[in-house]
Amino acid sequence: MKSLFQNLLAFAARHIILFGALKFTAGLIVGFGLGVYFLPILTAEKGLDTAAIAQLEQTIERSGTFTRDLQDSDALHWGEGKINVSDSKIWLEGKIAAGPDYRLYMIPKFVETESDFLAIKDQAVQIAPIKAFENFAVDVPMGVDVTQYPALIIWCEAFGQFITSAELS
Repeated sequence: MKSLFQNLLAFAARHIILFGALKFTAGLIVGFGLGVYFLPILTAEKGLDTAAIAQLEQTIERSGTFTRDLQDSDALHWGEGKINVSDSKIWLEGKIAAGPDYRLYMIPKFVETESDFLAIKDQAVQIAPIKAFENFAVDVPMGVDVTQYPALIIWCEAFGQFITSAELS
């Protein structure tokens, strides 16, 4: 009887430790996933206010529209609003889905899928990282002629994910 009791205790101890280890591992995975999603939101810069947008509007040379209905946009990867371009700044009057490591690229043709962008990524010009998810503005790097690019795209570098794109006119 004593050895049966010891065997049951040993079995329970092994499985309790295994269950605890699995629970700990699951907690790490869920915590990491939540951190990847929420960290960009918590560390995002504040977007432009209406006065700053009004001042920039005097310099618009070209503009386009981000819409949620692009082929590779979905509930987690989207943008909406008016994107404006001048020779020194690009700014959005709208919102994009929150996420990590977003980059704005000027591209040689309009695309709306990841595969189409990857096919031309070597011809694209990275303008800047995006650090705000509403009404952001970025500086155009010296030497970039924005008139040479008919479209732009927001791309998540960390996950190779299409977010949104717009054709400029």
